[in-house]
Amino acid sequence: MKARVLSVALVARVVVGLTAVLLAQQQDTTATKSRLQDRVFQSESLRRAMKYRILLPKDYFETSRSYPVLYLLHGWHGEYQNWSTLTKLAYYAESLPLIVIMPDAGDSWYVDSATSAQDKFEQYIIDDLIEEVDQHWRTLRSSRRRAIAGLSMGGYGAVKFALKYPDIFQAAASISGAFNAASPELGNSRSDLQPSLMKAFDEAHSKTREQNDLFSLAASARPQSTAYLYIDCGNQDSSFLEPNRRFVSLLSQRNFAYEYHEYPGAHTWQYWDERLSAVLRVVQQQIVEAISR
Repeated sequence: MKARVLSVALVARVVVGLTAVLLAQQQDTTATKSRLQDRVFQSESLRRAMKYRILLPKDYFETSRSYPVLYLLHGWHGEYQNWSTLTKLAYYAESLPLIVIMPDAGDSWYVDSATSAQDKFEQYIIDDLIEEVDQHWRTLRSSRRRAIAGLSMGGYGAVKFALKYPDIFQAAASISGAFNAASPELGNSRSDLQPSLMKAFDEAHSKTREQNDLFSLAASARPQSTAYLYIDCGNQDSSFLEPNRRFVSLLSQRNFAYEYHEYPGAHTWQYWDERLSAVLRVVQQQIVEAISR
C-alpha cells in the first residue's frame, strides 16, 4: 500500500511538471506571435545589449509576405516604449501593412558622441539596428521601403539621418524637431538639456557639431536625392518653433521635397499623439503605396 501511494504521488508530480511545461510553451508561442514585442540584441557599435520594441502588421503571422519598415525615434528623457504607451500608435497603424521599430537611445541625440568613445549612437542605428531588423523580421530591404520619424530629439535624429544617408530612407518625418540641437544656442537657452548636449556634441565649433548640424547638412545635400520630408511643430512650442521655421525656409530655398505644418499645441504628448496619424499618412503614401507603383 505504501508503494502504491508513492507511485500515485510520483505520477501526480509528473503530470504537474508536464502541465507546467506545456503552459510555458503555450505562453512562449503566444508571446512570439504577439504584434507588440520587446527585443534585445547586441550592438557592435555600442558594445552592449540594446532594446527595441516592434509593432507588427496584424496579418504578419498569417502570411509569408515581407513589409516596409518605419523606424520611430523617441525624444530626450524618453525611451523605446514611449510611442506605444503614450500615443495610440497601435490603433493608428491597425490597417497599415507596416513594421514599426522603436529603438532605445537614451539621451544620445542620435550622434556618435564627441566625448564618450563607446557611445556611437549614429552607427548603432544605421549599421546595427537596421541589420538586426532585416535579419530577424520579414522586411523589404530597399531604401524605397524604409522610413524614419521621431519627436523632439528624435525628430532631429530622423531628419539628420535622412540628410546624411539618402540611400537608406525614402521618407523622414519630424514632430516638434529639435533642429538646433548641434548649435550652442540650444544649450544656452535650455539648461536642462545642456549636460546631454555637451556629452554628445562637446564645446562650440567641435567637429561633431559641424558634422551633425542640420542647417549645414541641408545646405550641402542634393535635394533630388534626399528623402521626402514631413515636418510639423506646435505654434506654442517656445523652444523649437523658430528653429523649425528657419530650417523649412532653407528647405524651400533649395527646393527639397517636403511639407511643413504648424498646428495649435505645445511640446507635449497630447500634441505628438494628435500628429502621429499624419506622419503615418505620409509613410503610407511614400513607402507603402509605392509598392504597387
